[in-house]
Amino acid sequence: MSRYRLLLEYDGACFCGWQSQAMPLPREGAAQTRISVQDTLIQAVEDFCGESVAVTGAGRTDSGVHALGQIAHLDLERQVDGLRLREALNFHLRETGVVVLEAEEAAADFHARFDATARRYLYRICNRRASPIIERGRVWHVRKPLDAGAMDAAAKHLLGRHDFTTFRSTRCQAKSAVKTLDRLDVVRQDCELRIHGRARSFLYHQMRSMVGALKLVGEGKWNGGDVAHALEARNRSACPTIAPAAGLYLEAVEYD
Repeated sequence: MSRYRLLLEYDGACFCGWQSQAMPLPREGAAQTRISVQDTLIQAVEDFCGESVAVTGAGRTDSGVHALGQIAHLDLERQVDGLRLREALNFHLRETGVVVLEAEEAAADFHARFDATARRYLYRICNRRASPIIERGRVWHVRKPLDAGAMDAAAKHLLGRHDFTTFRSTRCQAKSAVKTLDRLDVVRQDCELRIHGRARSFLYHQMRSMVGALKLVGEGKWNGGDVAHALEARNRSACPTIAPAAGLYLEAVEYD
């Protein structure tokens, strides 16, 4: 048995999320149900070598969330060269919305999720009057001008170790809402705002909820103090909006 580490990129609009979903097959004539990234990879492996495997990802991205640097691992009975594995999987993944950027044999005890020391997320906002065409479905379109400097200053109130209940989905299954946020920066590049977040792990909808609050700051409806008060409230109702999934990317996963 050999363990392999995969570096993945995918378009979240094609999938119901990373995690396998226990859903019944659609009735004949019904619209096709979107499957998960995990199930898509499992099927590609089976098509390649006939083995039924488990695929574990570093981040359980939600429906519509993209990935530039998702990490996953899987075990195969047969030993395969990493380059051959990448090319074979990509052959079977063509036109699915997911691609294997790298594949290599890993240590037998490597775990994509539990060995990760940090996860980096990117959120993209298209900030202009005209609607995005090329980037449609890959950014959050906000027409009203946003003050990136004010947003960046307000973001610093969220850095450090806190109870992030306010910025946590009511469906989050994490045992604790306490997380340590290492980075939250807002940078403008022409008509696009890029929000970079880094932490060992994130709560369900945490990044999108924080972006939603910062957008209010950018519009002048909130200030840094409002963000701090929302955090201190430890109450989901204190977070008035959540950014859509389309602008969020799992940018990279870090390991020692």
